Amino acid sequence: MTDLRIGVIGYGMRGSIARTAHRPGRGSVVAAVADPDPLARAAAAAAFPGALVLADHREVIDAPNLDAVLVLTPDHTHADLTRAALLAGKPVFVEKPLDITVERCDEILRTARESGTRLYVGHNMRHMPVVRMMRDLIARGAIGTVKTVWVRHFVGYGGDWYFKDWHAERRYTTGLLLQKAAHDIDVVHWLSGGYARDVQAMGDLMVYGDNPHRRAPGEPKTDDWYTEDGHWPPHTQRALNPVIDVEDVSLLNMRLDNGVLASYQQCHFTPDYWRNYTVIGDAGRLENFGDGPGGQVKVWNSRRSEYRAEPDETYAIPDAPDDEGHAGADPMIIDEFLRFVRDGGLTDTSPVAARMAVAAGCEATASLRNGSVPRQVPRLDPDLAAYFEGGQR
Repeated sequence: MTDLRIGVIGYGMRGSIARTAHRPGRGSVVAAVADPDPLARAAAAAAFPGALVLADHREVIDAPNLDAVLVLTPDHTHADLTRAALLAGKPVFVEKPLDITVERCDEILRTARESGTRLYVGHNMRHMPVVRMMRDLIARGAIGTVKTVWVRHFVGYGGDWYFKDWHAERRYTTGLLLQKAAHDIDVVHWLSGGYARDVQAMGDLMVYGDNPHRRAPGEPKTDDWYTEDGHWPPHTQRALNPVIDVEDVSLLNMRLDNGVLASYQQCHFTPDYWRNYTVIGDAGRLENFGDGPGGQVKVWNSRRSEYRAEPDETYAIPDAPDDEGHAGADPMIIDEFLRFVRDGGLTDTSPVAARMAVAAGCEATASLRNGSVPRQVPRLDPDLAAYFEGGQR
């Protein structure tokens, strides 16, 4: 099998996706990387010997000898870069979220259909073993028909990863109820078999907004902006982004178009970092304890009781063949993308679902910032939805 030649736009925090896609002699090779930051270019040159390393993304988009492009740039740039690559005839992997507004997401989808170029969105949680295990249990009827889903998202490294750079600013993310929650909204949709129709949210900037230790505008992040142990407790954080105008706590309620009720809670100053899903059907409930190898999914479905710590069924979250990147999800999502580039067809990820996750996040953020008034999630053009749900044929 001849290696696909991959171009990469953006080599920052999600540069790990590019490294996962670099498999010389095993199906794909990173042949070109563009990033305006000289430090990022130096890192790319070291990671991909022989690759073209460029400052201008247009040189990757216009390169005649590339088979696909990875767009791994900040969220607000996704639409322009993805559309340019699609119009150049290059299949695109764009990191989630698809973009930061519904309108720009729809522009991407329309461009993909009109150009006939393949579009793939990196919602890697659909490949996380814990999510796939919960979906399999639901599909085989372990808890009956899903009626409600509750998600608690403990973001232990919030101060390190989301309040020291562009993530902290609305103009680049809309808010973390879109940027960070797009993962979980998509999983809620996938487990429930529907899309959010009505949303209502509240939230606040409770901790990091009071921290006066900010960098000056234009000053780069410090070398120790992130450590493996994190900076703890939250008030010890230093060199935060000059502008912080996104919430560090948010609560979201959703009614899906199939009647399922769901809730999502996100906090960026917890001591632990994991997601807890509780899925309740009309014949039982399941819940995950830990979301990676060593964790468990437990099912209660045999009888009514008082508090009962021991479930009726326990399933160990399996080890992934490659535990790098979201409990092994990143290698699997790259596997699927490469297959999609070569052969087309249906994929477990979905541009329609990616758009609907952004739409729910946008409207939830609008609710949060406008008195928690409920809002309706805008539907997608049915013809456009049908194109993607049919495998982009």
